[in-house]
Order: sequence, then C-alpha cells, then structure tokens
Amino acid sequence: MIKSDMEFKSSLGIKGRAHLQLFGADGKLKDERIIENTITELMDAHVADAMSDIGDAVIGYMAVGTGSGQTSASTGLSANLDRNALDSTTQGAAGDDNDVIYVCTWAAGDGTGAITEAGILRDDDDTKLMTYADFAVVNKLAADSAVITWTVSFGAS
Repeated sequence: MIKSDMEFKSSLGIKGRAHLQLFGADGKLKDERIIENTITELMDAHVADAMSDIGDAVIGYMAVGTGSGQTSASTGLSANLDRNALDSTTQGAAGDDNDVIYVCTWAAGDGTGAITEAGILRDDDDTKLMTYADFAVVNKLAADSAVITWTVSFGAS
C-alpha cells in the first residue's frame, strides 16, 4: 500500500458572465450591462458528456426573453422572445484559455421587446438551456440592435 500526504484538489467550477450591449439606430451605445449568470444542470452534464466523448451537439444558440426566475434546474427561458444562432464561439488565449466566449447579435427588427432574461442554448429549441441570466428590463426598440458576449469560465479564470 502506498501512502501519500498529497491532497489533490480541483479548481474546476463553471461560472459565467454576460456582457449585453444595446445600440440605437444611429449605432451609438444606448445601454450596457454586465450580468452574472446561473449555470444549469444541463451545462454540467454537457461538460461531462464532452469529456467522455458521448457525442452531444455543440452549443450553438442564444436566446432572449421577457420572463425571469429560472434556476439551475430549468431547461429553457421563462418566456422566450427570440433565439438566434451564435455569431462565434472562441476559446480564450494564454491565461484565459479555460474560457469560452459566445457572441450573438440581434439586428434591427429581431428580438424587439422588453428583454429581462437571456440564455445560451445547446440546440435550436427551448429545452437545452446551458446558462441563464435575468436582469432589469432592457427595452430593445425595432430600430435597435443588441449584442451579447457571454464568457463561460471552466476553472480559476
């Protein structure tokens, strides 16, 4: 029997933060928010599935809605307003290489309304919620555009 005084600990903890920017018809920034989020149980399972090569689809969508109050057990937004495919998914570099950055845009006429929640979705439906955030209302008018840059960190970033 081999004895060891070494204690192995993991700093793996999934956390995320959304950066929401609302632009007016003139292209000028109207509102900007940094929003903490909830990581869902589906995201935890998705990471384990990816590590075991089970073959889950990659995360590919983001949604905005008009509800609130979802938890880590929720699988979709409370009141989905609009869902779009991601513009990009990138991995951080150097000391931030354990970050994944998801970017999604809502053009003029898309996702118009009193937005109070957002989430990252794995699939093009409302049942695979990976992250969730609710916040004070952001009024996106028909001529406005919005961009959400969502950084999810796996570990100590």
